[in-house]
Amino acid sequence: MKAMQIVSFDGPASGLRYQEAPTPEPGPGQIAVDVDHAGVGYVEALFTEGLVPIDLPWTPGLEVSGRVRALGDGVDGYRVGDAVVALTITGGGGYGQVAVAPAELVVPLPAGLDPILAAAVPANSTTALVALEEIAHLRRGESVLVHAAAGGLGSQMGQVARLLGAGRVVGVTRSEAKRQEILDLGYDEAWLTEDLSEADPAQFDVVADPVAGPARLRSLDLLRMGGRLLALGDASQAEDQQVSTTSLWLQGIGVIGFNLGAFSQANPALVGGHLRRAVELVASGELRVHVTDRLPIQEAAQAVTAVRAGTTTGKIVLTHSQDWRPAQVRKIRQ
Repeated sequence: MKAMQIVSFDGPASGLRYQEAPTPEPGPGQIAVDVDHAGVGYVEALFTEGLVPIDLPWTPGLEVSGRVRALGDGVDGYRVGDAVVALTITGGGGYGQVAVAPAELVVPLPAGLDPILAAAVPANSTTALVALEEIAHLRRGESVLVHAAAGGLGSQMGQVARLLGAGRVVGVTRSEAKRQEILDLGYDEAWLTEDLSEADPAQFDVVADPVAGPARLRSLDLLRMGGRLLALGDASQAEDQQVSTTSLWLQGIGVIGFNLGAFSQANPALVGGHLRRAVELVASGELRVHVTDRLPIQEAAQAVTAVRAGTTTGKIVLTHSQDWRPAQVRKIRQ
């Protein structure tokens, strides 16, 4: 097969190469998927810069739509050729023509859902559901602040918070140009990052922060007693912020880290249930995912570079050519 692989840690422009790669086969409890479309995420840029430990060459790609190619031992409920959506976060591979995922992280493509749109659902929409419901335990009427609210994850966080019954939902962005986009996503208010320093303290019950840096530290002051800050990433790559555990105790607040990849490794069935729910919410129109661009897989470097620069809103989806597929596929038995 062919795959867009990371071959060096020189960034997406020169570290990604479209080349021949071994075709993965599913092990016990896994499903191999012929990938039609793959979503692009911020973490792919971090992979290309060596900021996440991986062995080279490595095929990125955390979310895909396609068709079942082969079933590993012990997998039932699917047939070869079934249209599916998969979260490939535990091992990557979505930028390849074939990707493998645990069966728990593969769900049927609902009738009527565009597979291009479906490929943009698994990572961010599932993160929003799991993080807010299972980790932050968001309660009805609580107020939520979301950093990077116009991005792929932020666009889902605000909507999911509302679906779960949140009261006031506020989005934060570094760009004045993105404020209206945040409001269009259903946020009650759109703040600039610089506004945080002037904001009144103790306003929010939950803060969702995939950015990190100094704004994360300031966000702690915005939490009410019993408030929870969700540390969801490190997009800024700024110097790590140190927090006094004594101050957390005195304020009665908490900081909770959430990493979908690690959580999926430990709790695949739980994550898979939320993945299925996310896909169904998008199919029903209750949750909106905005795909801004669709590009051929050969232009992955352009897509990842744009996401890394923070110039995008919503999601970019990459499309594979599957002309290479063999006529016969088989069920793998180990």
